[in-house]
Amino acid sequence: MSNAVLPVYGPSPVVFERGEGVRLYDDKGKPYLDFIAGIAVNSLGHAHPALVKALTDQANKLWHLSNMFRIPGQERLAQRYCDLTFGDFAFFTNSGAESIEGCIKIARRYHWSKGQADRIGILSFNGSFHGRTLGGINAGAQEKYREGFGPRLPGFRSIEFGDVEALKKEIKAPDLAAVIIEPVQGEGGVREAPEAYLQLIRKLCDENGVLLIYDEIQCGAGRTGQLFHHQWFKGADPDLLAAAKGIGGGFPMGMILVTANAASGMAKGVHGTTFGGGPLAMAVGNAVLDVVAGEGFLENVRRVAGTLTQGMESLKDRYPELVVEVTGRGLLRGLRMTQDPMPLRGKLSDRGLLVGTAGNNTLRLAPPLIVTDADVREAIDIIDQQFASMMTAAGS
Repeated sequence: MSNAVLPVYGPSPVVFERGEGVRLYDDKGKPYLDFIAGIAVNSLGHAHPALVKALTDQANKLWHLSNMFRIPGQERLAQRYCDLTFGDFAFFTNSGAESIEGCIKIARRYHWSKGQADRIGILSFNGSFHGRTLGGINAGAQEKYREGFGPRLPGFRSIEFGDVEALKKEIKAPDLAAVIIEPVQGEGGVREAPEAYLQLIRKLCDENGVLLIYDEIQCGAGRTGQLFHHQWFKGADPDLLAAAKGIGGGFPMGMILVTANAASGMAKGVHGTTFGGGPLAMAVGNAVLDVVAGEGFLENVRRVAGTLTQGMESLKDRYPELVVEVTGRGLLRGLRMTQDPMPLRGKLSDRGLLVGTAGNNTLRLAPPLIVTDADVREAIDIIDQQFASMMTAAGS
C-alpha cells in the first residue's frame, strides 16, 4: 500500500492500537512496556484518567478561542508555574521548538530594547538539540540537522560541552545575547551538566550582561525528580526556560518561563501564537500539574529512579563488553554502548520493551513518571536477557 506521508521518518512496523498506564498494545494484542513514552512526552503514561477527564470535560465546552480573548485556564496555569519556579511570566506555545524560537526572540529583543541591537549572538554546546525549526537547528550544535538547509545563520555558534576555558572566552563577545543549554542533553547522549558548570555559566552571564536560557523540554516536567531539573541546584536559575513534552502529558503543549527583567523588551504585538495556550491544552496542562506537583509524586519519582539506577549500573557491571557508562538522572537515563544501539532497540521491541536511542551510541530510557519498581525490574530483566543473548552469539 502506498504511503502519502512525507518520507522523513523511519517508523517501526509495529502498529499500536491502545495504551494503558506504562503499557502499549499493538494491533495483534501484544503488550509492550513503554520506556520511551513518546520521547519523554507521556509523563503520566497512557490514558491517565485525570487527563482523559480534563480533556473530555473541556471538549464539551470550548475548543478554541485564540488569544484575542482571556482564557482563564491559561491565566491559572501561568500563575501556578510562576509560583513554583523562578519565572515572573509564562507564555504558552504548541511545541518545544516554538518555545525555543520564542526564547531566542525574547533574548534578542531584550538587548534591542536597551539600545544594543547588534547583540544577537546565541551560544550553545556541542551535542545540543533545540528542535527542528530553522532557528532550532541553528541554535543546536549537530551538523547533521543543518545539512542541506543553508549556512548557519548569523550569530549562532557553539563550544564543547563542559569546556570552561572556551566558555570564558566566548561569554565576553560583544555581540552575545544569550547562552542556551540543556541541563541534561537528550539527543546528545543523555549527558547531565555538572552543578558547578551551570553555576559558572550563571555567574559569567551575570558578569557580562548575557541572558541564560535553559532548554528543559526533555529533562523538565518532573522527569529527573524535580519539577525542573535545574531546581536540584542553587545559584543556577536561568532567565528563560523552554518547556514542552511532559508538561502536556501527551497533548501538544509548550511553555516559556521568563523573568520580568528578561521580558522587559516585550510589548503588546511583538510576539504571539494562534493555538498556544488554548482551552484544551490548558485543561490538560493544569491536570498534569495537579498530579506532578501533588503530595509525594516527585518523591516517588526519585525513589523509583533509584531502582532504575541500580538496575542499569548492574547491567554495566555485568556486561562491560557492551556498556561503557550509565548517563543522565532520574527517569531520563542512558546506557552508552560500545556499539550502535539501533539494532538493539529493535531486538528489545521484539521482546516487548520500547526504548529510544540518542547520540554517542546511547540507549535512551525515559519511562512514564508513574512507572513502578516492578515495571523497572521487568525492563531491566528484558535488557539483561537480550545482553546475555548477544554475548552468547558473540562467543559462538
